[in-house]
Amino acid sequence: MPELAKFEGRWSLDRSIEDRRAGQTGRFEGDAVFDASPDGLIYREAGSLRLGQGPAMRSERRYVWREASGGIAVTFEDGRPFHRFSDTAPEALHLCGPDRYEVAYDFSGWPYWTATWTVSGPAKDYTMTSRYRR
Repeated sequence: MPELAKFEGRWSLDRSIEDRRAGQTGRFEGDAVFDASPDGLIYREAGSLRLGQGPAMRSERRYVWREASGGIAVTFEDGRPFHRFSDTAPEALHLCGPDRYEVAYDFSGWPYWTATWTVSGPAKDYTMTSRYRR
């Protein structure tokens, strides 16, 4: 896993979504930017999201990535914990009420990397794969 500073800068972001519950697919195309801050790196993504045959819509999100012993801690923009992963275990679990969010990062093709989320819960059943490249 690269050190935190190696993420800084702009990345092209392409995301595919397979929603098994809704029986549809989705796609996000845009950019992700990691900007240095006193707290670590501010992650901002913005782009166009299309779900199924619906119209494209603007989509944005923000997180903070910080160095943590042996890995990286990711928090929501407001500071609430989201997940943490390490170089020896680039995966994490986030529980949100009855919903389960599991992520697996793959840095083996650095600087190309992926994050695959598998989400399950009473009203959720989808896999979302994000592909990042310089």
